[in-house]
Amino acid sequence: MTGRHGGGPPPGAPPPPPVHQYDQRGTGRSDWSGRHGLARHVADLAELLDAWRAPRAVLLGHSYGADLASRFCLAHPDRVAALLLMCGPFVGEWRAGYQAARDGRMTAAQRDRLGELERMARRTEEQEVELLTLAWCTDHADLERGWRWAARGARSRRPVNWAMNAELGAAGRADPLDARLTELRARLPERTELLGGVADPRPLAALEALALRLDRPLIRIADAGHEPWREQPETVRTHLRRFVRAAVAG
Repeated sequence: MTGRHGGGPPPGAPPPPPVHQYDQRGTGRSDWSGRHGLARHVADLAELLDAWRAPRAVLLGHSYGADLASRFCLAHPDRVAALLLMCGPFVGEWRAGYQAARDGRMTAAQRDRLGELERMARRTEEQEVELLTLAWCTDHADLERGWRWAARGARSRRPVNWAMNAELGAAGRADPLDARLTELRARLPERTELLGGVADPRPLAALEALALRLDRPLIRIADAGHEPWREQPETVRTHLRRFVRAAVAG
């Protein structure tokens, strides 16, 4: 993201800053054991920055990662040089709009089947794949391609840590980010932006309201959903490069 085509920086120029991406606790190759809480995830990121010898960092968070980055900024504002919140965090009364938009992108049979799968106490491998495909297929502007992406992701982005999701959901309800927006605004770095897909079933109006509360700009990506880099890769790449280069230069 910060490198150059053709083999890196020119002779004599400083090397580009490193880019780190990690599997959060309870996901991917990170530890799944123990209890999962928002404070623990924030502490994990602080410990990783220590291990990477990064006293400050430019943070980019997507979806739940945007919520986590916001909470990290609340706890460690001195360690956040710049912040880009992608497709989140969603605060306020957004869930009803999301549910209505998602339902509108599914057939009645698909909605019924998703509900049936969600109510199962135990699911087979194929039932889990079917559930995730149905749950994720509406996240995109192009529903035909969205179904294919969801079907592939349902097999590759596995397993899903449902227990962790439940714990983090309960923690978020106990300590809602909504109640801390004034504090967050005061602790944000000067270079903070939000970015969202216009066709995300999660209502863009919620991100617009958040941008107003935080007094920060919102970049709207047309013809894109919750993973805007899939449908508009060049547009998203351009915004990311602009943001990171400006943050590093500053």
